[in-house]
Amino acid sequence: MRAVQAIAMALGFALHGCAPQVATDERAARLCFLASGDMGAFVDVPAGSFTKGASPLYPEELPSLRVQVAEFSIQVHEVTNAQFAAFVDATGYVTQAEQGVLDGRHDAGSAVFRHSGERPVNAAPWALLPGATWKTPEGPGSSVSGLDQWPVVHVTKRDAEAYAEWAGARLPSEIEWEYAASLGLPDPDNPFSGAFGDTGPRANTWQGIFPIADTGDDGFTGAAAVGCFAPDRLGLHDMIGNVWEWTATPFGEGTHTLKGGSYLCADNYCRRYRPAARQPQETDFSSNHIGFRVVRDIP
Repeated sequence: MRAVQAIAMALGFALHGCAPQVATDERAARLCFLASGDMGAFVDVPAGSFTKGASPLYPEELPSLRVQVAEFSIQVHEVTNAQFAAFVDATGYVTQAEQGVLDGRHDAGSAVFRHSGERPVNAAPWALLPGATWKTPEGPGSSVSGLDQWPVVHVTKRDAEAYAEWAGARLPSEIEWEYAASLGLPDPDNPFSGAFGDTGPRANTWQGIFPIADTGDDGFTGAAAVGCFAPDRLGLHDMIGNVWEWTATPFGEGTHTLKGGSYLCADNYCRRYRPAARQPQETDFSSNHIGFRVVRDIP
């Protein structure tokens, strides 16, 4: 049953908006802004109020409500492979995708998006691939070698929560995440300004017609290392685009809320590269375009 649900959800993402191709080290070095001293850093988000669901584009973004938010701190970038590896080394944690492989379950696997040139002719872009895990993101034989600063993917909400607890942090609520993203918009009156500026892309999204072709105008046709795009007004990187991010907020039965869009969100169908955008995801599901970041309470 889980396999059927997972494939259905993966196909749903193909209609909502991420591919495993990554930029070369040379390209990443040319584009990335994040200094080594900022890796793992947090910034404080002041208490305040904002309109949740501002400028709604899809029905699930309603209702628009004015809400008050307490102060908290948030990691400036998505949790990386290096950070997750340190957690695994320290605790021996085994992700849910890995557990399925070890148990030999027929429904084991994690969703992987494949560009048109990476899959058989007429094959679906999404596949539930046994052996796809955070450390083998393209399936058996692949690795995260050389990708220490890329966002960790193929993690479920439980996996993300386990890391957060170890790191002395937690997952943000949907309201906290959206509040921080809203404060960071280059143009507070333009919900798309986190993704696009007057001179081109400001975030890692899909340029072109999804899923036919990504022109890579933003410099990438897959996930990017964290910090490869300039920080927003709050000092945060990749709140918009790159990979979807888990939150602690339930969406419906058996699902939780993802925020931020991913490198597969395109103008022709997804457009979820806005603070108000939200996406339900099966809580024990993982994919190569879903990651997370963590927050901490301020005493």
